[in-house]
Parts: sequence; C-alpha cells; structure tokens
Amino acid sequence: MTLQGARERRVRTGGVDLCVAELGDRGRPTVILVHGYPDSKEVWSEVAPRLADRFHVVLYDVRGHGRSTAPKPLRGGFTLEKLTDDFLAVADAVSPDRPVHLVGHDWGSVQAWEFTTVRRTEGRIASFTSMSGPSLDHFGHWINQRLKRPTPRRVGQLLGQGAKSWYVYALHTPVLPELAWRGPLGKRWPRILERLEKVPGGDYPTSSLRSDAAHGAWLYRDNVRTRLARPRADAYAHAPVQLITPLGDAFLSERLYDGLELWVPQLTRRTLPAKHWIPRTRPDQLASWITEFVTSVEGGRPKGVTASGKYADRFGGQLVLVTGAGSGIGRATAYAFAEAGARVVAVDRDAEAASRTAEMSRLIGAPEAWAETVDVSDEQAMEKLAAKVAAEYGVVDVLVNNAGIGLSGSFFDTTPEDWKKVLDVNLWGVIHGCRLFGKQMAERGQGGHIVNTASAAAYQPSKALPAYSTSKAAVLMLSECLRAELAGQGIGVTAICPGFVNTNITSTARFAGVDAAEEKRRQKKSARLYGLRNYPPEKVADAILRAVVRGDAVVPVTAEARGAYLMSRFTPKALRGIARLEPPL
Repeated sequence: MTLQGARERRVRTGGVDLCVAELGDRGRPTVILVHGYPDSKEVWSEVAPRLADRFHVVLYDVRGHGRSTAPKPLRGGFTLEKLTDDFLAVADAVSPDRPVHLVGHDWGSVQAWEFTTVRRTEGRIASFTSMSGPSLDHFGHWINQRLKRPTPRRVGQLLGQGAKSWYVYALHTPVLPELAWRGPLGKRWPRILERLEKVPGGDYPTSSLRSDAAHGAWLYRDNVRTRLARPRADAYAHAPVQLITPLGDAFLSERLYDGLELWVPQLTRRTLPAKHWIPRTRPDQLASWITEFVTSVEGGRPKGVTASGKYADRFGGQLVLVTGAGSGIGRATAYAFAEAGARVVAVDRDAEAASRTAEMSRLIGAPEAWAETVDVSDEQAMEKLAAKVAAEYGVVDVLVNNAGIGLSGSFFDTTPEDWKKVLDVNLWGVIHGCRLFGKQMAERGQGGHIVNTASAAAYQPSKALPAYSTSKAAVLMLSECLRAELAGQGIGVTAICPGFVNTNITSTARFAGVDAAEEKRRQKKSARLYGLRNYPPEKVADAILRAVVRGDAVVPVTAEARGAYLMSRFTPKALRGIARLEPPL
C-alpha cells in the first residue's frame, strides 16, 4: 500500500533511518500523524488525503516499522526518550520554523503524550489529538490512586482495565510474541481486523506487518513496567489536547481518562461509537474533528460559533440531515444538532423556512449549515438531493427522516387520493431517505445512524386516524426491519414516537369528509388542545440526540406515548377499547 501522491524522504536520527511521507502544501500548518501497534504509517492512508487539502500532512514509520530501519540491538532501542528524539528530528525536517500539530493513535498516541508533556519539546507542538492511547504517566497515577484509596467502584475499574490489558502481559513474554506474529497470527491478522473490528478489507495492513509487530513488542517491554511503576509527576501538557475516545474500544476503558483535566489545562473531549481502529473505520469523522481542532488552534474558527451542547463531544463535526426541518420537531432537531457542533443540512419543501433553519443553525453552533428544498415524496428529487449532498457536503452521519403530514377522518371518508398523499409523504418519504442516504452510509463503511419519526399512533389504534396511523405503523416496522439489516454494518436505526407535541402539524392537518369551514374549525380546535398540552418540540429533539447516543430502537417520548406503548405490549385489549372513543373535535 502506498500513499498516492506522497513525497517521501529519509530522516536520520539515533542510528536509524525514518521513512517520512508528506502530502499537501508545505506553506500550510503541518499535521504529523503517528501510527500505533502493530501498524505502519499506512494506517493513516484514509485520513491523510482528507486532511491534505487544508494542511501539510506528514506521516512517518516509527523506528522498526514499515520502511524505517530498526535499532540494534532491539532491547532498549524503543524507549520513549528515543522516540521523542525521532519525533523532533522529523519535526525539524518538515517544519523547522513553525510548531506542528500532532495526531496519534494507539502507541502513536502513547508516545505523543510523552512528546506533549516533556520540556524539551515545548514550542514545537501547537496541538495534540489523542485517540486510543493514554499517557503512561497518567495511567500510572490512575492506577496508584485506585490502589491507595480503593472503593468498590475503583477496584472494579482496575479489574476491568486489567482484563482489557491482557495483550500487554502477553507481549512481555520472551520470544513467543515474535513467533506468533511471524507465524499464524501475522497471517490471520487482516481477517481478524475485518471480522472483529469491521476494518474494511483491501491492501491494509502492509506486507511488513509481521516484522513490524515483532519489533514493536519492544515498545511495551522498554516502557510499560518502568513508567507505570514510577510515573512522572510533571507530565503536564504544554499544548491544547483533543481526546477522541471510541466507546467500543476492546483494549482501553473509557474510565481510564477520568481526571485528565488535571494534566491538560486545555482539553477537548470527543466520543465515537466505534471500536479501536478508528483511523481505518472512521476516517471522515476523524478528519473533520482534526480539521476543526487544528483550525481553532490556528485561530481560524469563526467567532461566535462554539459547540456548547451536552452532546458536543459526540456530534461535533458530524454531518446531520433533517427532513421537515422548516418547523416543529424538525427545526428543533436541527438546532439541537447544531448546538452540539454538527454540520446540518436542513431539508424542507418550504425554501424560506429551510433557509431560516440553516441560518439559525450556524448562529447556534453548527460549523456549516445548508438549506435544501425538496418534497420528500418525490423520488427523483430525493435522488438528486442525495447525489448533491454526497458530492458537496459528504456522506451523512445521522439521517433524521422527520417530514410528515397529518390526516384525520374515518376510513370510508378517506379517499384514495388522501391515502396516496399521506403514504407518499409519511411512508415513502422515509423509504426514499433510508434507501438513498442509508445506502451511502453502508457503502462508506463507517457506520452512522438513521432516525425515523413515527408516532404513538403507530401502536395506538384510533377510529379517527386510519390513514395516519397506518403510515406511522409502517414507519415503525420499517425501522425495526432496517435496524436488524444494518446492525452488522454499524448503522443504528431508531423510531421516534413523540405523542402530543405542540407543533404546527395540527394547524396544517387535513380532515377527510368535511367541508372547508368545518376543517378549519377542527384545525383550530386541535391546535388549541395541543397547545394546552404544550409539550415542546425541543424535548423531542433532545430525545432524538439521546437515542442516537444510546442506540435506542423505539423511543416513545411523551408520557401518553410511553403509556400507550406499555398498553400495546401488556394490555392491548384495553387499548383497542380506547380506540373506539370519539375524538374530542
């Protein structure tokens, strides 16, 4: 595997030759990507090109890995002190006059913590983005605190991380790790990554894997026991740090970073629903977060745009598309994601309303926001929208199929035209969104989430809502089926069932079988009843963000929606009896 278009050079330091690759304009800020174990610099081959349009991107094979030479002897050749010498040599070669922005994964992050906390590198590092690799000093203090003041929770954390660190003990075993890597483990490793970590297949990892892994065992042997036993007391970061934590990491507990603020005066936290190898499985999201962080440190973030919501660590930089975003639940959802720092595509058939939502989203905190005018029931228009979004904004990370219309009236008063209109928007609009944007998510292979707005009417029958309830019940079942199909691809699917929410859907809902005057009267009365309930759409939006974070399947939001959901499961006969009552209109 090669990094297409990369310029390679050799940097001599400490008796080894390091293979260094560069992408992008050297006049721009320099971002150095440091790989982990048992990788080589090609682990960044999906991230680096995504950064090269904005930055001077530098990658290098750590000593003993890839096309860099190994120290002789191996023992004592991989200490953090020598790795720091290597970093400084690379930084001086590629950016002699300006500090560099550092990004590390796994052992690349472990050693980069050393670079960011020792005095001799002060002034050479502008920022550091860490993922899946703690400072050994911070780790040592974390262990000591729990040993000195044990509580059931702290002991549980120690035991949990101890279990996750099984491979560290194995790598300290003489000779056996080398034999395993040069034998069956090295041969099977690509398939293991593909099966357990969902790392896309292809020409990763490189052919040097077996020797890389054998040499890299000395990273652990030269550093882990000595540094954990005697952690430095002055391991304070002298540059802003962005911590990206994959929540499904099989090797590192999220709790390991508790108290990190004590060591890092300027800390930005991000979380990602992914496993350990995120440079391969989540390159788009990493590139977005790295770009945003580096740009903010360089002073390029627009004033007044700050991700401040409680989910800012989770959705910052992600691309979120919301249909029906011109008002009500859709608008509130777009604003909630914008406040969390997401990039927002506001879709509505009302162009002016979509533009207002996009403009306000930028003011609230979205780094970027766009308005698109589409009727979700129009298949060809939705196809054009999906192609445009992918080409101009990127693949959507979170899709919210929210657009919908209301229709009330008895079954025999509901005409075929009424049925077609309701199903076209409420059901086919969701189908179009899932089919087009969900397919892009699946093909990208980096996961994502789809939220479909159903309704409590999906499981609560009503003699007054046959068409509306049918459309929403179909959305609920579609969501359940799609959730099962996409689970293996890391794409979550949630059906949101709001209940009585104070939005303008009541003012625009149609009533079948009545004249215009009576329809207007019923619209006003239903709007007044919903107004008395006064459940704000902002609470539904919060439930949507929470559901994406948790990966919930079905979310009844209001009290009446939750009550009806329980009745549908445990006392369905009583719910059928309620369905026979006359609506208060």
